[in-house]
Amino acid sequence: MGHHPCHNYAPMTKTLMIQGTTSDAGKSIMVTGLCRILKQRDAKVAPFKPQNMANNSAVTPEGGEIGRAQAVQAMACGLEPHTDMNPVLLKPTTDKGAQVIIHGKALSTMDAVSYHDYKTTAMQAVLDSHRRLSEQYDWVIVEGAGSPAEINLRDKDIANMGFAEKVDCPVVLVADIDRGGVFAHLVGTLELLSESEQQRITGFIINRFRGDLSLLQPGIDWLEQKTGKPVFGVVPYLHGLHIEAEDALNLHAISEKQDRTFRVIVPALPRISNHTDFDPLRYHPQVDFQFIGPDMEIPAADLIILPGSKSVANDLIWLRQQGWEKTIQKHLRYGGKLMGICGGFQMLGNSIHDPHGLESSMKTLEGLGLLEMQTTLKENKQLTRISGNLALDNSPIEGYEIHMGFSTGPALDRPAILLGNGQDGVISEDNQILGTYLHGLLENQQACNSLLKWAGLTNADTPDYRVMREKEMDRLAIVMAASLDIEKLLTSSDCFENVV
Repeated sequence: MGHHPCHNYAPMTKTLMIQGTTSDAGKSIMVTGLCRILKQRDAKVAPFKPQNMANNSAVTPEGGEIGRAQAVQAMACGLEPHTDMNPVLLKPTTDKGAQVIIHGKALSTMDAVSYHDYKTTAMQAVLDSHRRLSEQYDWVIVEGAGSPAEINLRDKDIANMGFAEKVDCPVVLVADIDRGGVFAHLVGTLELLSESEQQRITGFIINRFRGDLSLLQPGIDWLEQKTGKPVFGVVPYLHGLHIEAEDALNLHAISEKQDRTFRVIVPALPRISNHTDFDPLRYHPQVDFQFIGPDMEIPAADLIILPGSKSVANDLIWLRQQGWEKTIQKHLRYGGKLMGICGGFQMLGNSIHDPHGLESSMKTLEGLGLLEMQTTLKENKQLTRISGNLALDNSPIEGYEIHMGFSTGPALDRPAILLGNGQDGVISEDNQILGTYLHGLLENQQACNSLLKWAGLTNADTPDYRVMREKEMDRLAIVMAASLDIEKLLTSSDCFENVV
């Protein structure tokens, strides 16, 4: 490959894209760390992900919906999230269909074939958003999706190289060594790209390394010689790093739990949404938290929480098949507490109606019948940020709503949350069940304490989750700055081999 001269122009904004050899290679984390490093250098920086497929989402101040990872990356930049940071969001409703969200607003549900035809329109939304960010920031750090070497998805690609070629930006390729096969991942991915795409890659990052770096060095030397591209560095495996996950649900315990006596369990629904709601509990020093996956034994617990769902009817059927309905009834008989968030709250009522077939073909489904209410799914999605107070003890809360269902019934006369202009949720008359539409509720330190005390943890002492998240981002930035050649990585974007 011959070297091509640098661009004749120096664009005001530098765009750098991080792509991965596989899903979960560390793209989100690398973008988060680079955003924080640039912010610490007083650069104006914004994150960007052209197309995201995830049921973990966040609400922006202007009432749009974007992927959760981009909201977290915005925090790393010291910014409020904006719909331009993730112009295309796909929320899977079935194995073959997804709700398509453009610039924060739900458009329709499409199957893969219809969406493929729609991609040309989606690309325009992506380019418009990127242009707007470029006009406001010094740097735009872009996250790819999956792998750029998905041959079947190359046509009309907007998520990886299709975008990089369109805006003419350099790409850094990251691979996860913890899974093994890291050199095959990097060389193989490079090999499957077109020549212009190969030249766009300025170098590699090896992520999640455990052990002695000197033992890896011969491999790095070979890789650099074989590909003619530098390895910008090797990021160590960060034990206990907590930065919210894009979409992968970790069913394994976080750490040793010997001191954690209060047990909270959550069913890992097939279409679970916003499972990051539970991160404050997963990392709570007093809480033994577990997601219970399919066909796992359901243990006894102090608190059961039914989570959000992108397909409430189908997930409710799954719950019943897995034996949760009987477990919940027994749990309540023995005095245990039950909480439902968003879709999980809807399941607690008498019935769920979906007259327009928005989430499934079932027009009506019987709920768990634990609260006197029914829910109807409507085409207009509620997307709002909310602040108010917990009815239990007036603790301040803030959170966000993302749902298509509207609930009515006498149960709602006993709200769980008092808002400036209304109310939300339900506390049952016997005080055993609490339901709410609010996501992010447990991130509020006081509210989390109150809810845990309500559920039976008398001496609840909740750490400040938001302070912890900031510390984790700083920790990530320190480790990345120490293990990567940041100057080389950033300046590689000034002059990468570019096919003219």
